[in-house]
Amino acid sequence: MTVAQQIAAWAAGAASFSPLAVARARAAVTDTIGCILAGRDDPATRAVAQAFATAGQQAGGQGCAAVSGQRVGVGVAALVNGTAAHALDFDDNFHGATTHASAVLVPALLAAAQAHGRSGAEVIEAYIVGLEAQAWVGRGVNPSHYTAGWHSTSTVGCIGAAAAVARLLGLGQSSIAAAMTIAVSLCGGPKGQFGTPVKPFHAGLAARNAVEAALLASSGMSARADILEARDGFLGLCGGDYARGWPEPESGPGEGMLAIETIGLTAKRHPCCGATHRAIDAVLDLRRDHGFGAEDVAAIRVQVTQAHANNLSYARPANEMQARFSMPYALALALRQDALCLIDFTLPAVEREEVRALLPLTELTVYDPSEERAASGRLPHRVTVFLKNGDRLLDIRQSARGDASLPFSEAERWRKFADCTDFGGVFPGQAEALFAWLGAFSSHDREAIAGFSFPSRGVA
Repeated sequence: MTVAQQIAAWAAGAASFSPLAVARARAAVTDTIGCILAGRDDPATRAVAQAFATAGQQAGGQGCAAVSGQRVGVGVAALVNGTAAHALDFDDNFHGATTHASAVLVPALLAAAQAHGRSGAEVIEAYIVGLEAQAWVGRGVNPSHYTAGWHSTSTVGCIGAAAAVARLLGLGQSSIAAAMTIAVSLCGGPKGQFGTPVKPFHAGLAARNAVEAALLASSGMSARADILEARDGFLGLCGGDYARGWPEPESGPGEGMLAIETIGLTAKRHPCCGATHRAIDAVLDLRRDHGFGAEDVAAIRVQVTQAHANNLSYARPANEMQARFSMPYALALALRQDALCLIDFTLPAVEREEVRALLPLTELTVYDPSEERAASGRLPHRVTVFLKNGDRLLDIRQSARGDASLPFSEAERWRKFADCTDFGGVFPGQAEALFAWLGAFSSHDREAIAGFSFPSRGVA
């Protein structure tokens, strides 16, 4: 079997997911809905809604919920909500595929569920399938694919989400494989767009294209079965200089524990690029443990991988979008305050002179490429804080808070959701009710999912 056929064979029959897998998928849905609400007024979301939502608007209250307020067609809902989910870079990371997995999966599946009458339990199962598909596709090409400059969220994420939507629609093995192979021709997105409104648009495109690939497959469209591994297919063209490819079928997807159980998702504690998070956590913890302030710091040196350094291209950010991809800005905030919030990534916050004065303190260095290629897992971030009194403080950080190995407490999950909904103009009582409704997402029937709508801004 081809790679897509291997994944499809498992995806078509996968069932009886563990309580851990279901709980993590349900938490990802909640986290992503919060991020969608937070990102609804971002210029990228507004531009997408203005460009596409009118054309897709449905009469009589029918259609799928878009965070922009309309009921629209399935593809437009996935596009608008996917863009909003990723607009503020607060959505989760999935290290199993180097993707923002949920910003693609949740908008695509929610729209498809509303359009085709599926329950919360069916969405959760399809989410788990889609995450596993992302992990398997990503395993063959990353980290080489990502380091080469591809935004895996919009490539690997789209292909995996196509399998998820096809599963949700009840398609069989051959059609799930077709959806994935069609999606290869619909995926794309260079990391050179990081720091621009097109970066979150990548997630929206991936969500919409995943839905459309599944719909095409359901209508009989087909593609080359081995397009993932072919020389002139995904691996050959987009795999990068040292992609590994996929192992033989006997070690295919779904063997043993699933990626959602072994790797899990990394929910974001800070509303900025995930490449900054381990360093932010390190500086916050060093400040707490050693009692120094910003005025005591002479310099900060952070060693990261080349791929992460490529993501963080704004040493002196000029606006809020660039600030999300700036290690100096993130660490300037961490030197001054105990938490980073969405309000810190607005233009007035970025322009604060007291914060900008700290930007020159941070120096970014990278691992030797041979060391990165030889690593059996993710390399840690090494953070050294040099104090003016001559002390040198080192923190070697393997994982960020919110990673599956360092999961949020329920209180931390709520604090993040509350920050998102407050930023998105949702009244506290509404936010609390929505948080509770999402916590029971897998128990909601088809009518409850079909009737879901995003709370309006500033309406009690």
